[in-house]
Amino acid sequence: MGQVAFINDKWHTIVEGETILEFVKRNHGKDRIPTLCDAPKLEPFGSCRVCSVEVALVKDGPTKTQASCHTPVIPNSYIYTDTDHIKKLRKNIIELVLTDHPMDCLQCEVNNNCELQSVAAKVGVRDVRYPQGKNHLDTPKDLSHPYMTSDFSKCINCFRCVRACDEIQGGLVLSMAGRGFDSHVVKSYENNFFESDCASCGACAQVCPTAAISDVFESKSINVDEKIRTVCSYCGVGCNLEVSVVSGKVKSIQAPINAEVNEGHLCLKGRYAFSFYDHQDRIKTPLIRRNGVLEPTTWKEAYDFITEKLTAIIQKNGPDAVAGVSSSRCTNEENYLMQKFMRAAIGTNNIDCCARVCHGPTAFGMQKAFGTGAATNSIEDIKLTDCIMVIGSNPTNAHPVTGAKIKQFAMKGKTTIVIDPRKTEIAKYATYHLQLRPGTNVALLNMILYYIITEGYVSKGFIKHRTEGYEEFSEKIKGIDIAEMEKITGVDRNLVREAALVFDKAPNAMLFHGLGVTEHSQGSHAVMLIADLAMITGNIGRRGVGVNPLRGQNNVQGAADMGCQPNMGAGYMSAYDPEINKHYEAFYERKIPTSYGYKIPEMFDAALDGKLKAMWIMGEDVVHTDPNTNKVIAALESLELLVVQELFLSETTKHATVVLPGASFLEKTGTFTNGERRIQQVNAVVEVLDGAKTDGQILVDMMNKMGYYQAPYQPKAVLREISKIVPFFSGVTWEGLGINGKQWPVKEDGLGTKILHTEKFEGGIRGKFNFYDFKETNEIVKNGKDFPYILTTNRGLEHYNSGTMTRRTDNVKILTEDHLKINPIDAEKFSIKDEDLVCVMSARGKVDMRASVSDEVKPGILSTTFHFPDVLLNLITGNEHDCEAMCPEYKVVAVNIRKSKGDNKKKLDKIALS
Repeated sequence: MGQVAFINDKWHTIVEGETILEFVKRNHGKDRIPTLCDAPKLEPFGSCRVCSVEVALVKDGPTKTQASCHTPVIPNSYIYTDTDHIKKLRKNIIELVLTDHPMDCLQCEVNNNCELQSVAAKVGVRDVRYPQGKNHLDTPKDLSHPYMTSDFSKCINCFRCVRACDEIQGGLVLSMAGRGFDSHVVKSYENNFFESDCASCGACAQVCPTAAISDVFESKSINVDEKIRTVCSYCGVGCNLEVSVVSGKVKSIQAPINAEVNEGHLCLKGRYAFSFYDHQDRIKTPLIRRNGVLEPTTWKEAYDFITEKLTAIIQKNGPDAVAGVSSSRCTNEENYLMQKFMRAAIGTNNIDCCARVCHGPTAFGMQKAFGTGAATNSIEDIKLTDCIMVIGSNPTNAHPVTGAKIKQFAMKGKTTIVIDPRKTEIAKYATYHLQLRPGTNVALLNMILYYIITEGYVSKGFIKHRTEGYEEFSEKIKGIDIAEMEKITGVDRNLVREAALVFDKAPNAMLFHGLGVTEHSQGSHAVMLIADLAMITGNIGRRGVGVNPLRGQNNVQGAADMGCQPNMGAGYMSAYDPEINKHYEAFYERKIPTSYGYKIPEMFDAALDGKLKAMWIMGEDVVHTDPNTNKVIAALESLELLVVQELFLSETTKHATVVLPGASFLEKTGTFTNGERRIQQVNAVVEVLDGAKTDGQILVDMMNKMGYYQAPYQPKAVLREISKIVPFFSGVTWEGLGINGKQWPVKEDGLGTKILHTEKFEGGIRGKFNFYDFKETNEIVKNGKDFPYILTTNRGLEHYNSGTMTRRTDNVKILTEDHLKINPIDAEKFSIKDEDLVCVMSARGKVDMRASVSDEVKPGILSTTFHFPDVLLNLITGNEHDCEAMCPEYKVVAVNIRKSKGDNKKKLDKIALS
C-alpha cells in the first residue's frame, strides 16, 4: 500500500502530487467540498477560501485551516471537511461575496443553475446579514459582441474569467484593475468585447459562476430539454460539443469538461457558429435544371432522372465516364458509402475527396517514409514535449483549440520554432521564427538537416536499428550549397543553424505541419524531409515526439481512411492490385474495377477532353475552393450530368444538373476521425430538416436505384461493415467508442493506439530516408518576371474555407470580407492605404479586394483569405500541383498589384451571402 491520508478519520491512498481538493473529490465525490473560484481545467488559485478544510498532522492534534484547492496532501495527515468551524467560515465568506452581487439579479432569484446560488445553498446561506457592498448599478453592460455579453454588476471578482482567458486560450484580454475594494475586471480595449483582442472562444463565459460574462444565447437561464454530445464539423481537431436543445432547436453549445480532445475548450466556430443548420437558405427540396433554371422537384423524380442519365452514360461510354467527389464534412459511414457507390454500383475508381486539395502530400510522404500517412502521436503529448516545431501552419486561426495549446507552450518560454512566411500569432511568441519565402520549404528543411548532420548529434542508435538509406541521404545533404539555400529562402543561415541545433538537442521534440507545407509543387517532398528530421533526431515512437499533421477539415482523415481516393480502397489497400481486388470483390459481391482512377484535377481535364461525362459531388464547392476557377467552371459546364449534394446553393450548384438537399452534422449520427486518428461518435441533436435527407440515406437510395443492393441506411450498421473491411477498424464498435472515441488502429479487443511506430514502423518496415533537392515551382519560373509578387493564402479565425456555413452565422459580423495583407513598403510604393481597393492580377485573371497594410508579411509577399464569393480568389490561382499527390499549389501564386482605378467597384456588402 502506498502513502495514505485520512478524510474525516477514514484512510485513503494518496496519488502523488494531488491537492487536498483533488484527493477528497476522488474519494468522496465533487460535492463534498464546495468551491467558488476553483473551476475545471484552471490552475488552483485560492482566492475565495470557500473550499477551506481543517488539517491536523496527527489524530486529535491541533488543526490548521487550509484552502484545499491548492494545498498538497500531506501523508498521514487528517483532513476534516465539515467541522462547525469550517461550516461557519464558508457561510460567512459567501455572505460577504453576495454583498457585492445584486440580490435582485434574475439569476439568483429564479435560476437554480446559477453556480453562486448553488454554492450559497450548499453552505446554508438564505439571507445576507451585511449591508450591500460595491455599487454595481452604474456598471454599463457590454452588448457590442454578437455572441458574448458582460454585465459586471454581477461580478464577484473570482478571477475565473481572467484565468480562463490566460490559462486556456492564452488571450490575455481580461485582467483586474484597481486595488482592494475598487478591484474590477477590465477588457483590453475600453471594456468592449468586439473591439478587444478577444478570440471569442467563450471560455470566460463558460467558467463564470454568475453570468457576469455570458453567451448571448445563454443556456443557464432556461430549462433545456436535453443536452446531447456530438463532435464539431469544422477543423480536424475534433472537439466535443455539448449541445443544449430546446423544443427541437439548438439553443447553445458548450465544451464538455471530460472531453479528452478539447478539455473544456472550444473556438469561436465550434461554440457559436451553428445557426446555419436551420438558416432560411437551406435547400429544402431536390432541384432539376430545366431550360437553364433549377426548378423544385420530388425525390422520386430526381432519383429517376439521375438513374436514367447515369445508365445511359455508362451504357454509351463505360463506367469510367462517371466520377465522384466525396466530402470531408460528412461522416465516415457516408464517405465509405460514396466510394462503395462509385466502385461497386457504378464500376469506376474515379473517386476522390478534398484530402487531395489539402493533405494528399502528407498521406503520400508519410506513407513512403513510415508506412502510414497519419499522425504518429496525440495532441495531449504537447504536455510532455520539450520543443515544438510548427511548419507552414497558423494553428491559432486554423486549428484554434490545438493552437491555443501550442501558444500556451510558447508563452511559457519553452522552445518553439516556427517556419512560416507570415508573422503568425505563435511566431510572435516563438523562440525562433524562420520567415522563409513561400515555396522554399524544401530548401530550408535541407538547411536544418545539414546543420544537424554536420554539427549536431544525430540519433545513431535509432538510425541503425529503425531506418534505411541514411548514408546516401546524409551524403546528399552534406553536398547542398548552404549559401545558395540561404539566398533562395531569404533566411539567415546562422538563425537556421541555431534553431536546427536546439531542435536536435531537445530530449523530446514534436513536429506539426499544415497546408503551408502540402499546398506546394514540392509538398510531398517537404513532408518526407519532415519525416527525415524526426528520424534523424530519433523523435518517433514515444510520448512527446512525432510528426503530427494538422488536418484541415473535420473528417479529412476519415474520408481518406474510407477509400475516397482513386488509388486506394477502404483501409488504404491498393485499388489497382488484382490480388487485393479479390478481397474487395468477395466483400462487395460485385466485380470491382482495377483500372486507373482520376484524381480531382484529372477529372476536370478529362471533362474538358470529353472523356468524363458525369460527376457526383457530395458537399464540396469546387468552383469556389479549387484553383483556376474559370477552368473548373468550363469543365463542369462540359458535363452531361452534374449531381451536387449540398446544404445551400453555392457557386458549384450554379452549374449543376441536379441538386439534392443534404443534412448538416447536427442532423446526423455516425463517426468522424480527427487529425490524431481518433474515431468519435457523432450524434444527431435535431431532426433532419423537412425535405432534406442525410447524405448517407441519399447514397443508399441511389445504390439501390442503380441495381446494387445496399441495406437500409443505419450508421451503426455501416460502421460494423467498415470494421470488417478496414484492418485498423477491426475492433471498432459504436458502443466501444464511448464518449472519447478510440485512436486507430483499434485492435479486435477494442484497444486503441495513442502512439504509432513504438517498436517498428507499420508493416514491419524500416523508416526510409528520402532526399530531395529544391526545385523552383513552374509558377515562378513561367510567370515570375511579369508577376513579381508572391501571393499566399490562409484562413481567418472567424470563417471556414468557402464560408458556406460560417457566412450564415453572426461570424459575418466579426469578419466581413477578405483582405489582402500587404507590407508597408509595398503599400507605400503603390500609394495603398488600409481599406483601399487593390487589384491583384495573375496569368489567369484578376480580383479586387480591400487592403490591410501589415508587417505580417515581408516586402514582395502578399497574403489573403478565400472565404467570400464576392472576391472568388481562385480566379487567379493556377494549375500547378504537388509533383506526387496532385495537391494544388495554393500557397505560391505569381501576381502583380495596383491600386484599383478610382475605387469604382461597388462597395462590398458586409453581410453578403453567396
